[in-house]
Amino acid sequence: MLTIYDNPAREEWPALTERCIRQDEEITGQVEAILARIRKDGDRALREITREIEGRDTVAFEVSEAVCRKAAGAVPEPLKRAIETARKNIEAFHRAQLPQEVVVETMPGVRCVQRPVPIRSVGLYIPGGKAPLFSTVLMLALPARVAGCREVVLCTPADRNGEIAPEILYAATLCGVGRIFALGGAQAIGAMAYGTESVPKVDKIFGPGNRYVTRAKQLVGAGEVAIDLPAGPSEVLVLADDDASPEFAAADLLSQAEHGGDSQSILACASADFAHRVQQAVEEQLQRLERAEIIREALRTSRIIVLTDRGERIAFAEAYAPEHLIVAMRDAWEAAVQVPTAGSVFVGAWSPESAGDYASGTNHTLPTGGWGRACSGVNTDAFLRRITYQELTREGLETLAPTIVRMAEAEGLGAHAAAVRIRMKGGAV
Repeated sequence: MLTIYDNPAREEWPALTERCIRQDEEITGQVEAILARIRKDGDRALREITREIEGRDTVAFEVSEAVCRKAAGAVPEPLKRAIETARKNIEAFHRAQLPQEVVVETMPGVRCVQRPVPIRSVGLYIPGGKAPLFSTVLMLALPARVAGCREVVLCTPADRNGEIAPEILYAATLCGVGRIFALGGAQAIGAMAYGTESVPKVDKIFGPGNRYVTRAKQLVGAGEVAIDLPAGPSEVLVLADDDASPEFAAADLLSQAEHGGDSQSILACASADFAHRVQQAVEEQLQRLERAEIIREALRTSRIIVLTDRGERIAFAEAYAPEHLIVAMRDAWEAAVQVPTAGSVFVGAWSPESAGDYASGTNHTLPTGGWGRACSGVNTDAFLRRITYQELTREGLETLAPTIVRMAEAEGLGAHAAAVRIRMKGGAV
């Protein structure tokens, strides 16, 4: 049963906004060992680790085109149509995000340019355990394609027979993924970060995963390769007033809790009566769900916060900085824009978080654990770099030279000043 906190004072909020994040030194040690082995022995280490962890022998990790074609035939047509609808929406929204080149003449003869360029090579990690997340293929591969990344590599776990969920392979082929590898866990992150005989080294790694995958991304991101964003267990905060539907709120809390036992679902509502009605709806709906055991584990670290004052509810949401924020209140847009720390916001009664997870068009790869205060979710921009250029005419440099020289000398950098003076003494080029 979800615990209810009735109008807690602000000094209690830090405890109520804490996540269920387990810092496991043992996991860190195991991941460090895996990464070290892959860096040293490449494919041989991958085969050994796969045998040790997954209990299967592997000759080749890369998935052939023939296997992908066969997988397409195993995906039911109604699901293919659903994936195609989601693909169109996601691609349309991410294509609209493409930035324009910036060209500014800051002063006569001084021209500055900023040009977006795609990251050359990206690696996508797609979880594939009990719930193979083929939707994440769309969320990562489509913006990579829109951005124009030259090489897109995808790693996802295989089952004990060495097979990958056909939905993942179909989605990857549909989105133009170049190479697919049957690799999961921290070993997949290591392979993409360092490169092996069969897996190419990439410039940036994207994608969610369990604690081993997350820790591996953090470790390789400290020096070997860029990563998309800090990520951990999934979370949702539902903002509701007494006009909201308790059944809708309960469904939203449950849908987030089923991601895993360390997920977190929070409700901030206007009254104890509404809180109790949501409690009851949660118990009723839970009886009909297949992942009830996982959900119950997540609900143990989830909670309901009663805050009678609307402004306090909005302030609590900003303090929590949720991955997903659902606003089920009167004047929902007015409230939504007052929470600048959320990863993705779902406005109004008819906007469940599930829409963003699958097919509305926004991306579901988002900052968790409060990182929304400083980080954006994955979008087209995440697959781009920006290069700046500048071109000065002789006249432009003559105009700017006194400023450059004065500033360089003030910083004690005489060679910087000399690089300008020598040009001013020389003839026309």
